[in-house]
Amino acid sequence: MAIKAIVFHPAAVLSQAAEQVTVFDNKLKKLLSDMYETMVENDGVGLAAPQIGLSKKIAVVDIGEESGKIELVNPVIIEAKGEQTGPEGCLSFPGLYGEVTRPDYVKVQALNRHGKPFEIEASGFLSRAIQHEIDHLEGVLFTSKVNRYYEAHELEEMEG
Repeated sequence: MAIKAIVFHPAAVLSQAAEQVTVFDNKLKKLLSDMYETMVENDGVGLAAPQIGLSKKIAVVDIGEESGKIELVNPVIIEAKGEQTGPEGCLSFPGLYGEVTRPDYVKVQALNRHGKPFEIEASGFLSRAIQHEIDHLEGVLFTSKVNRYYEAHELEEMEG
């Protein structure tokens, strides 16, 4: 496994729609494993391939609860409902946090590391994390959805 370098804004790859994955081989499996290790090493809950400079529709999510590691290849949101508002940050924007409103529930179709289709339903924080990563794959950054940015003292109170 290898820790990859995180790409920071304003790198062009972050604001471009990524390409569909068409080859499911050992290289993809290694990439997914490397992305997961990179996310964990950087204390993230999600990581999209564009964040390591690769324009491919690949993301990993792990919010540390019962859901465990989720690998999403070519994910598409097929249903979304409800609403939630909460803090978001991004490994590509170190130290920047904002309040973002998103659907509370999503149903996503994706492929696993072997190219097998699956669906996942998520709500709450897991839904937020999945949507954030899928946005990355479309070249959409969380900063375009921020209602307001948090000040340092507000972040300290939240961690409190």
